[in-house]
Amino acid sequence: MDFDDLHFDRRAYDPQIAYAQSKTANSLFAVGATRRWARDGVVANTVNPGGVATGLQRNFTRHQKDSLAAAEAAGVFTYKTVEQGAATSMVAAVDPQFATSGGHYLDDCQEAYEVPNDADLADHPHGVKAWALDPDRADRLWTVSEQLLRP
Repeated sequence: MDFDDLHFDRRAYDPQIAYAQSKTANSLFAVGATRRWARDGVVANTVNPGGVATGLQRNFTRHQKDSLAAAEAAGVFTYKTVEQGAATSMVAAVDPQFATSGGHYLDDCQEAYEVPNDADLADHPHGVKAWALDPDRADRLWTVSEQLLRP
């Protein structure tokens, strides 16, 4: 998360970086929400469905399509069917271990393992970077979000 330029006002907009930043924000929100609401019985977890073959890709630029094709050819990921993509969401929704425990990042139907921030995710396709689970960053996102909601 680039907290100093969330809206790409001072840097060139890159849709893939924006997407990655939004996924990190989802994870940090789950950590922050769980910390605030778990004692009231409310927990949140993050789900990565993986690369799912949907109509979304039709709007990608040629560069984005080529980048994903290269990643798939290198074995970094394989497109999933819609059903396969939905499976991890189902695990998060019905697995008893996640009913009272939050702040987890689920990938490929299980909790992802944490990797260092400098890890290459191509080497850890089912890992989650430490920064995406960091409680201090989650608190910072929470504060920034509250500020954005104020008139």
